[in-house]
Amino acid sequence: MKKEGFSAEKYIEEQSKYILERIEDGEGRLYLEFGGKLVGDKHAKRVLPGFDENAKIKLLHRMSDQAEIIICIYAGDIIKSKTRQDFGITYDLEVMRLIDEFRSYDLSVNSVVVTRYEDAPSVNQFIAKLERRGIRTYKHMFTKGYPTDVDTIVSEEGYGANPYIEVSKPLIVVTGPGGGSGKLATSLSQVYHEYKKGRKARYAKFETFPIWSLPLKHPVNIAYEAATADLKDVNMIDPFHLEAYGETAVNYNRDIDAFPVVSRILHAITGSTEGYKSPTDMGVNRAGFAITDDEVCREAAIQEIIRRYLIAECSYRKGTIDEATLERCKLLMEEVGANRYDRPAVAAAEEYVEIKKAQNPERYENVVVSAMQLPDGTIVTGRSSRRMVATAAMVLNAIKKLAGIQDDMLIISPTIFESMSNTKASVLHDKTSLNLEEVIMALTLTKLTNPFAELALKEIPNLDGCVAHCTAILSEKDERAVKALGIDITSNPEFSNNNLYSV
Repeated sequence: MKKEGFSAEKYIEEQSKYILERIEDGEGRLYLEFGGKLVGDKHAKRVLPGFDENAKIKLLHRMSDQAEIIICIYAGDIIKSKTRQDFGITYDLEVMRLIDEFRSYDLSVNSVVVTRYEDAPSVNQFIAKLERRGIRTYKHMFTKGYPTDVDTIVSEEGYGANPYIEVSKPLIVVTGPGGGSGKLATSLSQVYHEYKKGRKARYAKFETFPIWSLPLKHPVNIAYEAATADLKDVNMIDPFHLEAYGETAVNYNRDIDAFPVVSRILHAITGSTEGYKSPTDMGVNRAGFAITDDEVCREAAIQEIIRRYLIAECSYRKGTIDEATLERCKLLMEEVGANRYDRPAVAAAEEYVEIKKAQNPERYENVVVSAMQLPDGTIVTGRSSRRMVATAAMVLNAIKKLAGIQDDMLIISPTIFESMSNTKASVLHDKTSLNLEEVIMALTLTKLTNPFAELALKEIPNLDGCVAHCTAILSEKDERAVKALGIDITSNPEFSNNNLYSV
């Protein structure tokens, strides 16, 4: 069983208490910018074992009578079809998923703001989709004068050019599908409009990473740098906090660089010289105080840094990141003294390929192998064949192992295999091997006549959180299926074939 190093209960208790203090301490509505993932924060779950990936939304659910949500999305991310790595979906689809998630927790979604709006077909289509489903949308342009001309920023030409988002509750959560969504600008724009209307308002930031109370070079904080390598985020000691309080706190370059401007903007809006003395002051982050086993979190964070490097290798091969981002991920991995083979499934998959090639070089010239580490540390493998892809074989072998079924026992009827393959080829004109989803369906059909198939199927939930590796880049369908099972899989930066188009 995986060890836990973090208390989800203590975290929710600490965070909710701290947010309520912020609401009650000052005058006016609180605009709380949420950094990171508000729903399904799998990065936090991986680096802080024991973290509930939905802890933040559960926290807000406790305060649902006081909170409403504004979701921001940068127009450029819609145009570029930027993808959220954890779910394999584009940012515009992630916005829709977020709305559904928020509603399931009885949270009020106020509206969606398209920041730095561009008049592009994909952007306008996204807005039309939302509006036709009854979701209010707003367009915010690039803020004139930003970042140096504060007088213009805090004027009718700057924030005043944005439409005011009508809100009613004391806590306004401003979130988005990822970094660079325009959450800060939207929050400050709202604070500006509140004051123009004669109402006081405040701004704060809910940020999980970096964890200000951990050392600068703690692996958990370095893992954050690896996760945001494409944004070029760098962790730093907060110089403003050190000067104001004589205390060391960790923050990151974008917040530190922006602080003087944000501070001046807030002073210009409020007319008060009183305010935050550091970017750390702006934060509402109690994650560090919920760590119960530092060593467990360190090891988990190192694994995440390796994971990010392996993902970067594949992203570079696909052409979705530049060489500088790949090199950054490699340097961060080396900084914690790790390499790709510190992820046990990597070596296991590659070694099995070499074994099969040694047995029959011609037959196994293009063999693909997947390997997975089970909860007890055991490694299982699966190879590609005419019948099924490597990930499907791996999952089958894993659930047989967990169910105590002998390795050589067939748990899928050969007749069902043959029938599904023939139908796929003749009806769908697809001659590829059965993918993971199709193999699970075949197993489901077999359980009607084979009790061992049913035993194996019952073990699938136990794959959630297991670490796996494949010697070739997964197809989009298999990647979606593996992620749906909760398996944390990486790949070598090699394509399984020479086809330029695959789904």
